[in-house]
Amino acid sequence: MQRVTIAEIYRNSAELGEKTITAAGWVRTIRTFSAVGFAELNDGSCFGSLQVVLDENNLPNFDAITACHVGASLCVTGILKLTPDARQPFELQAQSVSIEGASASDYPLQKKRHSVEFLRSVGHLRGRTNLFGAAFRIRSEAAFAIHSFFHERGFYYVHTPIITVSDCEGAGEMFRVTTLNPTDKNAPCPDFSSDFFEKPAFLTVSGQLEGEMMAQSLGKIYTFGPTFRAERSYTQRHAAEFWMIEPEMAFADLTDDRHLAEALVRSVVRHCLTACEADLAFLDQRVSPGLLERLMVCERTEFAHISYTEAIESLKKCGAAFQYPVFWGCDLQTEHERYLSETLCRRPVFVTDYPKEIKAFYMRLNDDEKTVAAMDCLVPGIGELIGGSQREERLPQLLRRMEECGLNPEDYTRYLDLRRYGSTRHAGFGLGFERLIMYLTGIANIRDVLPFPRTTGSAE
Repeated sequence: MQRVTIAEIYRNSAELGEKTITAAGWVRTIRTFSAVGFAELNDGSCFGSLQVVLDENNLPNFDAITACHVGASLCVTGILKLTPDARQPFELQAQSVSIEGASASDYPLQKKRHSVEFLRSVGHLRGRTNLFGAAFRIRSEAAFAIHSFFHERGFYYVHTPIITVSDCEGAGEMFRVTTLNPTDKNAPCPDFSSDFFEKPAFLTVSGQLEGEMMAQSLGKIYTFGPTFRAERSYTQRHAAEFWMIEPEMAFADLTDDRHLAEALVRSVVRHCLTACEADLAFLDQRVSPGLLERLMVCERTEFAHISYTEAIESLKKCGAAFQYPVFWGCDLQTEHERYLSETLCRRPVFVTDYPKEIKAFYMRLNDDEKTVAAMDCLVPGIGELIGGSQREERLPQLLRRMEECGLNPEDYTRYLDLRRYGSTRHAGFGLGFERLIMYLTGIANIRDVLPFPRTTGSAE
């Protein structure tokens, strides 16, 4: 069977008009008027659906087709008729229809609209809805745009390990990987010398450290893969399994890093505005009014840039009643980040040069020895989208920071070796892919941009 997708029909309707084609999809609606029936099919390839005209005189199995319930899958061969004056631009006049898979009468997606809470309970089917079909198509296009962006700029795509023995962020919230039998949590520490890796091992929270190693050989690299954090969080922005994009560049400083991050975000937004026009129009209308305008501002306007110190002063003077107090040295909360991007700058903004005490050990110490060459990119509706820095290439300063953070240098031998054998100025960042999809779609909960979300208490 040479099937034509519904997306292909929308793109090439002028060429396909009056021709016999075969299409397939799942029934959204089906209705009958005497000897004529109408089925609306969607195959997931685009937002639009295909209306199929069913004529009892042409279809021996007419009664079986029109008896199908919503959710059934049909394969239809017929003539594509262009209907420019009708509500739909074309329709398929069926000559033969096969029922690929029947659907039971208790199919969960009977209504036109369901709450996202209900749809999370039927995660195996929610991709058939307008909302989640749009979200997952945009996710796919955004991933393609990311790979294209880096490939066009000479970056090499590398695969860093999912299993690691080091904690890149130093937070300790990591999932353990072990072949040892479970023991009482109050029992003495197990003997890891008999474990598979002969030492404690974990699921990675970041591929950055290995990415830096590869950049010191290949010059410019990026990773794009799953990361894990065992943080018991119930917020809308946190998941236990999520995807990160992490570029690393040798011979680059914080300014280079910031310019790359801005170019990446704007490039992905530009691609999705073109490739996902119908999906974004639906989301703008039904999910997040003003979404298209926000994305167009991002795509067309240079990002703002302020220092952490300037941001703190602005937050103090703004008169807003924040839940969390603002002072120099505080870690910016989502309410602060959103104020800076949505009210103060009204566009994405980079905040740079944070106090060293609230940032990771690997960030380069500035000359004032109070701040580090770090950056966060804050965007309207989300807050922090990107976190990055110029990495500390000087061995003495790096060892001192590790000591201050209570890290054992023996756990980072190879990372430290990079500073001994031809160290270079280098920089990189991490972009949370799910947060990018939330920004692109206006969907507020990370659970609704992950096909199969892993969150506290949920691993279905």
